[in-house]
Amino acid sequence: LGCREGERSCLDFYLPATMAQVLPIRFQEHCQLQNVGINAANIGFATLTMESDKYICVREKVGETAQVVIVDMADPGNPTRRPISADSAIMNPASKVIALKAGKTLQIFNIEMKSKMKAYNAPEDVVFWKWISVNTIALVTETACYHWGMEGASEPVKMFDRHTNLAGCQIINYRTDKEQKWLLLVGITAQQSRVVGAMQLYSVERKVSQPIEGHAASFAQFKMQGNQSESTLFCFAVRSATGGKLHVIEVGSPAAGNQPFTKKAVDVFFPPEAQNDFPVAMQVSPKHDVVFMITKYGYVHLYDLETGTCIYMNRISGDTIFVTAFYEPTSGIIGVNRKGQVLSVSVDEANIIPYITNTLQNPDLALRMAVRNNLAGGEDLFVRKFNMLFGQMQYSEAAKVAAAAPQGVLRTSQTIQRFQGVPTQPGQTSPLLQYFGILLEQGQLNKYESLELCRPVLQQGRKQLLEKWLKEDKLECSEELGDLVKQADPTLALSVYLRANVPAKVIQCFAETGQFQKIVLYAKKVNYTPDYVFILRNVMRINPEQGLQFAQMLVQDDEPLADLSQIVDVFAEFNLVQQCTSFLLDALKNNRPAEGPLQTRLLEMNLMAAPQVADAILGNQMFTHYDRQHIAQLCEQAGLLQRAIEHYQDSFDIKRAIVHTHLLNPEWLVNFFGSLSVEDSLECIKTMLTHNIRQNLQICVQVSTKYHEQLGTSSLIEIFESFKSFEGLFYFLGSIVNFSQEADVHFKYIQAACKTGQIKEVERICRESNCYDPERVKNFLKESKLTDQLPLIIVCDRFDFVHDLVLYLYRNNLQKYIEIYVQKVNPQRLPVVVGGLLDVDCDESIIKSLIMAVRGSFDTDSLVEEVEKRNRLKLLMPWLESRIHDGVQEPATHNALAKIYIDSNNNPERFLRENQFYDSRVVGKYCEKRDPHLACVAYERGQCDEELIKCCNENSLFKSEARYLVHRQDGDLWALVLIETNEYRRPLIDQVVQTALSETQNPDEVSATVKAFMTADLPNELIELLEKIVLDNTLFSEHRNLQNLLILTAIKADRTRVMEYITRLDNYDAPDIANIAIGSELFEEAFAIFRKFDVNTSAIQVLIEHIGNLDRAYEYAERCNQSDVWSQLAKAQLQASMVKEAIDSYIKADDPTTYTEVIEVAGNNGNYEDLVRYLNMARKKTREVLIETELVFAFAKTGRLAELEEFVNGPNHAQIQQVGDRCYDAQLYEAAKILFNNVSNFARLASTLVHLGEYQNAVDGARKANSTRTWKEVCFACVDGGEFRLGQMCGLHIVVHADELEELIRYYEARGHFDELIALLEAALGLERAHMGEAGGLICRLQFFLSFCNVNIALCLSVKFFAWQCQFCAGTFGAVRASEPPVHPAGV
Repeated sequence: LGCREGERSCLDFYLPATMAQVLPIRFQEHCQLQNVGINAANIGFATLTMESDKYICVREKVGETAQVVIVDMADPGNPTRRPISADSAIMNPASKVIALKAGKTLQIFNIEMKSKMKAYNAPEDVVFWKWISVNTIALVTETACYHWGMEGASEPVKMFDRHTNLAGCQIINYRTDKEQKWLLLVGITAQQSRVVGAMQLYSVERKVSQPIEGHAASFAQFKMQGNQSESTLFCFAVRSATGGKLHVIEVGSPAAGNQPFTKKAVDVFFPPEAQNDFPVAMQVSPKHDVVFMITKYGYVHLYDLETGTCIYMNRISGDTIFVTAFYEPTSGIIGVNRKGQVLSVSVDEANIIPYITNTLQNPDLALRMAVRNNLAGGEDLFVRKFNMLFGQMQYSEAAKVAAAAPQGVLRTSQTIQRFQGVPTQPGQTSPLLQYFGILLEQGQLNKYESLELCRPVLQQGRKQLLEKWLKEDKLECSEELGDLVKQADPTLALSVYLRANVPAKVIQCFAETGQFQKIVLYAKKVNYTPDYVFILRNVMRINPEQGLQFAQMLVQDDEPLADLSQIVDVFAEFNLVQQCTSFLLDALKNNRPAEGPLQTRLLEMNLMAAPQVADAILGNQMFTHYDRQHIAQLCEQAGLLQRAIEHYQDSFDIKRAIVHTHLLNPEWLVNFFGSLSVEDSLECIKTMLTHNIRQNLQICVQVSTKYHEQLGTSSLIEIFESFKSFEGLFYFLGSIVNFSQEADVHFKYIQAACKTGQIKEVERICRESNCYDPERVKNFLKESKLTDQLPLIIVCDRFDFVHDLVLYLYRNNLQKYIEIYVQKVNPQRLPVVVGGLLDVDCDESIIKSLIMAVRGSFDTDSLVEEVEKRNRLKLLMPWLESRIHDGVQEPATHNALAKIYIDSNNNPERFLRENQFYDSRVVGKYCEKRDPHLACVAYERGQCDEELIKCCNENSLFKSEARYLVHRQDGDLWALVLIETNEYRRPLIDQVVQTALSETQNPDEVSATVKAFMTADLPNELIELLEKIVLDNTLFSEHRNLQNLLILTAIKADRTRVMEYITRLDNYDAPDIANIAIGSELFEEAFAIFRKFDVNTSAIQVLIEHIGNLDRAYEYAERCNQSDVWSQLAKAQLQASMVKEAIDSYIKADDPTTYTEVIEVAGNNGNYEDLVRYLNMARKKTREVLIETELVFAFAKTGRLAELEEFVNGPNHAQIQQVGDRCYDAQLYEAAKILFNNVSNFARLASTLVHLGEYQNAVDGARKANSTRTWKEVCFACVDGGEFRLGQMCGLHIVVHADELEELIRYYEARGHFDELIALLEAALGLERAHMGEAGGLICRLQFFLSFCNVNIALCLSVKFFAWQCQFCAGTFGAVRASEPPVHPAGV
């Protein structure tokens, strides 16, 4: 029963020994979670979930890592652990999908796919959730319940609000019915020392809720006897204060035609030892209609769903089973207890009926359950009842019992024989038919019943009844039944054979009824293999077309159902070529190598019978494994020459057939050459040209064009040249020349075109092609002596053979082609042509006329270069001047004319300065070696910076360079010339300072120059430059920025000049310059600037903070005599602890703003005389509390009591009490007396008067203060001062306080004033409150005199005056002293 070895059986522990053998339940332990690694601390309702019998999900924490453990109940020994941190985890009931909750975030993950399916952020906390189906989760919050579908992107849908009866409850379950029309929420709470269950039942259709008291519940579907539809039942159990109940009710309205279910309410028994037990879980077995209920103490209860009868109850676990689920394999219940045992309980189908019959003594329930749930164990009951009814001739009732008997125990051939043996009464239905009728109403007949029923029906010819029963599945079909039916109706017999699964008989019927197409399908379906060839031969005899279809069905799969050769033989037997062809085309479509003989056979039969069909098959190229040589011969015999050539393998056969091109398709023939080798293709072309060149030339050209890359262009050219076929060569090369990159192809094409007179094509190739060898083509064209020289001109022009062209044309008297060339073909070649003509000493007039005649565009520079390098530049002067006259702005033209003017010295500088179109770099370069000055002019005009600088440096033209740089205002150019590596920098700077800047009047030029010197980090040179500009009374002498720059540069580079510049210059930014000087530690210079421009506050700040000379600062402040100046000086003097001087300065400044610092420093240094002066000045400016308070204290410190008294008696804001305390602490008692008297603080006044020795006034003050502390202080002072009378006056105010008396007495005793103390105590006896201190006085005296007094007398006196404390003290002391027992007052 699932117990471990060595332990007692779980059931033996709870059941009597006599009952342990026959039980109505099966109990099984499936696994122990602790044994598979689950920590016992994690086995609980909060951490373990079980949504179905498939998975258990546990949340654990190992170290610092949170993880989820998934136990698959199909393999519990191998749990899955995943690092997941979540507040709750529940597995899907059917698949490996897990739902996780962390805070308000809900997520659903597919574990196998490793992907997130859905996520949702809830607006409020989810306190409970549960899978209610394989794709829906129920969510319960503090206020409502929701349903969240797993599919799609939908969010949770609110179903209903929680009822108030569930407020404060712990939610433990959520249930729904089968169709989710009824929803139930279950919770528990502790009330009055018991657990109370609360439930909310909600109708989705009616949208109403009903609160119910209950602990566990479940829904069930139950079909009552006589009803057509199932009823939805609601079962719930409750343990109330009065006892336990199980309720079974029907929810909703009964279905149409149904009788309502009668409500059941039965008591639930709880043992005496389980008075606090209550239901925790409930499941209903749909197979057995049994309610399983589990209680907190581990008891299981089984109830019959229909009647509510308690079938069984016992304890199955000593620990609480806190989670349960429906156990599908046995239709029972499965759960987990606190120890981690996974237990299941289910109905024992073999024992439950005997148990109910024998143990419960309830045969009616046993019969009802046996019939209802088809359970064994009650056979004897049914047999006895059947025999009884049959003996009583109640055949109808006996038939009902036999039909209802479980597991068909009475539905045997013997029962049928007994009914057959009963005679039929006239006018009544035979008992046998009544029996069969009842069986038909309840369900299907078995094999014997079906045979016995159908035999008389068929004899009566009522075949329609048989058809009806077959449609309704009322008969159990068998081969015997089919054989019986076949005699009457083969088609109906086929239906029986099909249902009975008799393949041989089914196929026989298909064949007999002509349904051949169904034979293969059925055979495959039932995995039966008949003799298909035999069947096919029979079909062919009857109907060849159906035979074809049947044959095709046999081979439609990858593995044919019959041998193909045998099938073909069947077609051949009946000479069915067309059908066989159709079959083989379909059967051989996969073109397998093993099918080669069949492919050959197919082609052979068609070549002999229908060549057109064979040609079409070969044309589709469906087959490749047939005998090609054999088929080729057959094709040639059939007149299919093209197919024959395709199939021949020997080149001799191919050449023999291929020369008959007039019988072949040209397009096909060209494509066929692609299948031949290179050698065979070339041989075939030669053979075709040899056989009939005129007939076959065009085909050969097409083949050569298409396959020239494979066959080799050179080989093809050799073949055409060998036959001297320039026409073929021209057409062949013409088709490939535009795509070929071979030089020889292009050259051969030009040759062929020349040979065939295609001059235009020669011109095109010479113009467009880039692949031919120009030298080779040029020489060929020159040798060809063509009447039109245009191809030669094109080649020479393209490949720069113009000089050779000019020489060739000039020497061959073809001057007109020279003019055509430069005027029409390429005018840009005019310079080269002119150069060539000059080289052959052509007349200048011819050259000039040629130049003037060319109107096209050409490069003037090239023309000038060609003429210039032959020293004939003046030749171009008329042409150049005419172009300028025409308004030509081309730089090359003006460059050439400038060179002519420079060489002829024809006022060149004017031309260079005024002309705007020449290229400055070109002309400047030309002038450098002839006249550097002119080169500078040209470079300056074109702003050719680098060229001009280089020219000036090489020719020492620094003055021109300086002027250019100043005028240019280019920072980058300045950086280039002022770089440290420039060896010409110093002479250039000298010219800039001395000449260029002196001449300029443009402030931008000056600014750019200065900026350049600054950028180049040349401070000394910059000073030199700025002195020249600023100090020499130039136009820029008063320029503020330049003066600023001069001073700043001097600060950086030469500090000795700074003071001079500060003195001489007046128009600079003084504050900024001074601050920069301070940053450079030029403090005297900064002071001089501030003083010069009367910035006195900054000036004295320099003296104080940077120079640090307070004497000079004082002298400067006296000279300035400004409040701000005096304030700064005062602050510095105060920081230097020169308090008197600082206060004098503050008074002169009339500045009280820093009174806090002054008060602190003066107080620390004791300068109260000076502080009085300062505070009097400050009080005139502001009436601050601190100022007046400190002034009062300063009066006290300086002894100005009259002024002090006058001040405090007048209106003020001083804190008199605080000052008085300070004076008291500083022992300034006279001042303190005035202050305490002013604020009427008589307690402090009395203390002060004591220190002044004014005891009488102190007593008066204490009387006004009327404080025990003050009385004590004055009393003690009077005792110390010998004023015992005044001390007694004060003491009388103390002795009335018992708590203070002991201290007073000790004070007198410590100073030996015993008589004064006794006098004080005696004087106190007359006071109204004297009794409160009387005992204390006696104690004092006793403590002093006990060493020599009579203890007994002292006790008597204590009794007399009721001084029990003194009595106890004296008695105790006496006992200790004299070793006498203490005397109790009663004894006295």
